Amino acid sequence: MKKVDTHLFIESLIEKVRSTIFEVQQLSHFNTTVLSLQPNRQSWSVAQVIQHLNIYNEYYIPTIENKLHLHNTKPLPKFTSGWLGNYFTHLMEPKSGNNIGKKMKAMKSAIPQQQPNAAKEISAFIQNQHQLLQLLQVATNANLQTIRIPTSLNKWVTLNLGDTFRFLIAHQERHFIQIKNTLSITSQQNKQYYPSGSHVVHHQ
Repeated sequence: MKKVDTHLFIESLIEKVRSTIFEVQQLSHFNTTVLSLQPNRQSWSVAQVIQHLNIYNEYYIPTIENKLHLHNTKPLPKFTSGWLGNYFTHLMEPKSGNNIGKKMKAMKSAIPQQQPNAAKEISAFIQNQHQLLQLLQVATNANLQTIRIPTSLNKWVTLNLGDTFRFLIAHQERHFIQIKNTLSITSQQNKQYYPSGSHVVHHQ
């Protein structure tokens, strides 16, 4: 990733989070049975995907908030991604044509329950997204490169703040494509659960 204007960089991430909020709100069109359907035994339901994302958010959002609360830095006009941040983000970023690309195994600590409460997980996810928006706004007054965030993989493996935002948001975009694909498959397998007028979420 080349050097980018810091303000434009943060604004682009804010727009992505707002888009994600819109998409998750569309899931209210589906009942809890639909959101709990798995395409197959090896694939997650929508509710499981959302819980998986909440597990990440519940680690990264408080960690970022704490680092921003303690920081004594000033923003730089340009942001440059680190090599590790670029690597992790590119692993997660959707490919051309809204394709997930290579499947990756989730960490054991991030594997969702078999039957999570869909409504509860969606509500928590929306709340997390609004917190993420607030943190992005706060980050406009911070140095995105010198603030380091320990990853959920290992506290000794850190990313700069800007890359942490990039990775977290790319991870969400990836899984919302998975949600779209899941609804598309289960709608064909279980038409009795899909009332007339319901629709599959489409990633913008």
